[in-house]
Amino acid sequence: MKQNFVSLFYLTRRNVKLYFLDRMTFFVSLITPLILLVLFATFLKRTYEDTILATIAPMTMDRKLLDAFTGGWLFSSVLSTSCVTVSFCSGTMTLDKINHVDVDFRVSPAKPIVIQIGYVLANYLATLCVCLVLLLIGLVYLAVVGFYLSAIDVLMVVANVLLTSLFATLIANVLWTFSKSQGVVSGVCTLLSALYGFLCGAYMPIDSMGEAFHVFTGFLPGTYSTVLFRKAFLEGTLSEMSVILPGEAVSGIAGGFDVNYDFFGRDVSIAMLFLVGILSVIVGFGLLVLATFLKKKCLSD
Repeated sequence: MKQNFVSLFYLTRRNVKLYFLDRMTFFVSLITPLILLVLFATFLKRTYEDTILATIAPMTMDRKLLDAFTGGWLFSSVLSTSCVTVSFCSGTMTLDKINHVDVDFRVSPAKPIVIQIGYVLANYLATLCVCLVLLLIGLVYLAVVGFYLSAIDVLMVVANVLLTSLFATLIANVLWTFSKSQGVVSGVCTLLSALYGFLCGAYMPIDSMGEAFHVFTGFLPGTYSTVLFRKAFLEGTLSEMSVILPGEAVSGIAGGFDVNYDFFGRDVSIAMLFLVGILSVIVGFGLLVLATFLKKKCLSD
């Protein structure tokens, strides 16, 4: 048992180091957050501000509240996308297959299950490192422009990072279990980086993309993760807005920016958002166990 833990420790450390030493892989995994930052700096921030001001016209709002809201939107989007894109781009399993390192592992004393867990754990830890650094940057930014998060809100964000990163890591490793080509990995990472921001409502609110898109995203776990980030980052700001604005205006902003989300007309609570996240992790774990079993069966045949 002790030998298994020692092997797991060194395998995990080795895989984490490989990810952070590969500058190109690290950069590719951050493409979506970088796109969001560029879009935000160029025109998204102004677009969000104009939408809010149009909603509350002819009333006005303090600049600090506007900056806090747009900043909270930005970093809720950055974290929701990073938890997924970094997870899919930080794995080293396929790279080891290409370099035939997996052959060395198979003849080593380390058990196959320990090697598999080492890949998953390293993938998860690398994702958490990146996402928690992004969270820290977001908190510092909000502290400068306008900070309305409570301790509970910050804990919600951290908990959601842990859940979303774990789910994405499990699904990524299901795919990498059957992949033997770097082209497949690059293709999936590129496609995911390009599309996921739209699918989870990171670039534009889901509410603004039509009813059909709203219904479609209601069946994607990433949607609920994004909404939970929205609630944690923005509900404090919305509470502050409610002091100076009518309830209808605040509700309109919350609904228009996905802070409030409904599934076929029923509002989704924070408890339900966390429940979806937990169930998604359970499903992801089940799929990984199934993929590992199928791979073992294929190798034995």
